[in-house]
Amino acid sequence: MEIIIRKEDNEDNNKVYMLIKKAFECAEHSDGEEHNLVNRLRKSENYISELSLVALDHGIIVGHIMFTKIVIENRDTKHESLALAPLSVLPDYQNKGIGSKLINEGLKRAKDLGYKSVVVLGSNKYYPRFGFEEALKFGIKAQFEVPSENFMAIELEKNSLQYVNGTVVYAKEFFQ
Repeated sequence: MEIIIRKEDNEDNNKVYMLIKKAFECAEHSDGEEHNLVNRLRKSENYISELSLVALDHGIIVGHIMFTKIVIENRDTKHESLALAPLSVLPDYQNKGIGSKLINEGLKRAKDLGYKSVVVLGSNKYYPRFGFEEALKFGIKAQFEVPSENFMAIELEKNSLQYVNGTVVYAKEFFQ
């Protein structure tokens, strides 16, 4: 297996849609709508085409990751950040390091584009291996009820969240 990570092309949209649908069919924590969320986010002002990536194995798309703009806001300030959502890998390709490759490449590209931090709602057994920590450590909370240990953040630049605190405001497309 030789995995190549590249930016998603418009021609990939239908394949990515089906991949995400299949990846989340049996997921324990899923609303079954992740594939529709991605379609909505692609049309959003929060979409960043350079941070919608696919993983290919011999030319076949086997994984996808998307990062979109969010804001961390409190009464006084607003700080731009990114949300990692969703991460999808075809069931037959899961547990083979493809998700890790997508996350690492996505974080690298986000940093190269000048983004300073990323938040994720996900497994506290999986994401900490990439440097994600409980977001509350930084004074950051979700705008909805979620187990604190599953809401995490990572600094892409050292101390970039040092003076950031508040509530994450996701794109409205997350709630449609």
